[in-house]
Amino acid sequence: MRVTRNNRLYQFTFMMPNFFPVSCYFVEEEDELTLIDAALPHSLKGIMKTAAQIGKPITRIVLTHAHNDHLGALDGLKSKLPDSKVYISERDAKLLKGDATLEPQEHQTPIKGRVPKPGKFMTKPDVLLNDGDRIRSLTAVSSPGHTPGSMSFHDTRSGALLAGDAFQTQGGLAVSGRMKLLFPFPAMATWSKETSVSSARKLLELKPTLLAVGHGAMLEHPQQAVAHAIAEAEKALHDSAGK
Repeated sequence: MRVTRNNRLYQFTFMMPNFFPVSCYFVEEEDELTLIDAALPHSLKGIMKTAAQIGKPITRIVLTHAHNDHLGALDGLKSKLPDSKVYISERDAKLLKGDATLEPQEHQTPIKGRVPKPGKFMTKPDVLLNDGDRIRSLTAVSSPGHTPGSMSFHDTRSGALLAGDAFQTQGGLAVSGRMKLLFPFPAMATWSKETSVSSARKLLELKPTLLAVGHGAMLEHPQQAVAHAIAEAEKALHDSAGK
């Protein structure tokens, strides 16, 4: 496990195996910690140890989306932190239960990636999130594409954006669904490339000062690079449509 700190944000990076980095985050508040994502099953020990070193309780477990590499330690965390509240988007709560059916208004393409099988996770969410909901210093931002209910979280104090898999930085900065040969896995697990690009534009409008993602290093002052990644993804969609 590697821990990287940027102001009040702590990034935990775990490997699955050595070439597949998976990150989750602590957002530090005055008197408590919010955990963003639950990484892998073996991440539990490192998360709990770091919280003890910081000296603040983990009061919330907030999930960006319902893929197994973002949920892994969820049941273990809830067992050790029974009073902590679990948050997920209202839409991806269905995926957490193992229900991968699509809503009528959604792109009718199969949901990809490692979605939990029914009954895999015993933990049930306490709070179902919608666009604009507040979680202490964080604002929830609906950013579907990687999954139908993907959420990002914007820190109103610092401008940091915790974007889950809406972007990747491992293998090169890319919008979810845009293939990077050095790290193709987020693209392979993306449900709707078109929706991902729309969400990426929405997230850029927040003018993030820091981009924190599920796969790859944090990126400071990311706006120009994000704009370039969006343009690259839009061109790829246009080129694909013209074939």
